[in-house]
Amino acid sequence: MAVITYREAVKRALDEEMARDENVIFFGEDIGAAGGAFKVTPGLFEKYGPIRVRDTPISENAIIGAGIGAAVTGLRPVVELMFADFAAVTLDQIINQAAKFRYMSGGQLKVPLTIRAAQGGGAGFASQHSQCCETWFMHSAGLKLAVPSNPADALGLLKSAIRDDNPVVFLEHKVQYAEKGEVPDGEHIVPFGVANIVRSGKDITVVATQRMVAVAMNAAAELAKDGIQCEVIDPRTLVPLDLDTIIGSVKKTGRLLTVEEAPHAGGWGAEIATRVTDEAIWYLEGPVVRVTLEGAIIPFSQPLEDHVIPNKERVIAAAKRMLIV
Repeated sequence: MAVITYREAVKRALDEEMARDENVIFFGEDIGAAGGAFKVTPGLFEKYGPIRVRDTPISENAIIGAGIGAAVTGLRPVVELMFADFAAVTLDQIINQAAKFRYMSGGQLKVPLTIRAAQGGGAGFASQHSQCCETWFMHSAGLKLAVPSNPADALGLLKSAIRDDNPVVFLEHKVQYAEKGEVPDGEHIVPFGVANIVRSGKDITVVATQRMVAVAMNAAAELAKDGIQCEVIDPRTLVPLDLDTIIGSVKKTGRLLTVEEAPHAGGWGAEIATRVTDEAIWYLEGPVVRVTLEGAIIPFSQPLEDHVIPNKERVIAAAKRMLIV
């Protein structure tokens, strides 16, 4: 296995899929000669040329609109929104057009569109550039949603997304771009809807995504010193969601804790909590607990940003509260 960064994994996925299928095209703001705002895609413009790798105007509506048009007419576009927050500008096209075309055409139209976007806090980018936006898309039927937490999953899930005939929102945590991890050599595909049990345990099921997986793992390591064994699950995709793996874990542990870098109201953890309660309430030995942002808006101040984003200490405290009889 090679050890590469998260950003290198994303680039490798794009490069391999563009080499495999000439219908795969890639465009967005500054993704050409500049290599992207986060330097994720250097070299693709030079390798594949300005027809397949194209810089766009600073217009999210233009980017998504062109992507939808390209997808329904036979191409497999990958489009990049510089920040996931900017998807709010174009939700009508994503939710009312891309997500619904296949259903409204009776299956005659396919929409093999992949929308990549960087999300998340921790970089000091303030309120309009630091949100975790996954729940915006979970509510819209017709979209698939990937939230990789490491380089191997970023590679394998992005390749699956590009090959899918449905629109996929592919969210990358900007703070993780420089993180390194092992990635298998050769073809590496990660299917949608298959969660990863990152750590086994018998006392508490902890579900976390993206950067929060590392937070949960660090907390689990500390809790293990006190004899508390956490089972940490990374869903990898929120749509489709591997609920079977989560429920199977809850049946073993009797407790569920979610760790979300997003506001408490309407979070993905609330969806998981509800569905686990619906299907496995008799296995729960206490209420589901959610660790989320301390506030709904990300501050610019670094100390305040650090305060609102979930950390190891908050996860440890929540886990210990759950075990108080």
